[in-house]
Amino acid sequence: MTELLVVLSLVVTLAIVLVLVGYLLAIIYVLWTSGTTLKNLAGGLVAVRDNTQPLPDDIPAINGALATLLESLLKVNGNLAAIVKVAQGKT
Repeated sequence: MTELLVVLSLVVTLAIVLVLVGYLLAIIYVLWTSGTTLKNLAGGLVAVRDNTQPLPDDIPAINGALATLLESLLKVNGNLAAIVKVAQGKT
């Protein structure tokens, strides 16, 4: 009877150890893939930083072009409003 209890205890202990080893291997795998993903993310962020670095120099030119475009679009809007009034007979 004692031998049976010793064998069962060893089997249960071995099962627990194997389950723990499985969980630890799964944790190692997840941490390894997370590290790889973080490396890729860091590389992407460096690329974004490098690609957006010249923007502060270009923003005044973009802003000036958009202001010119706004003036032209407002003139077109006024012309279209006048056409609508003529078409509706409200002149």
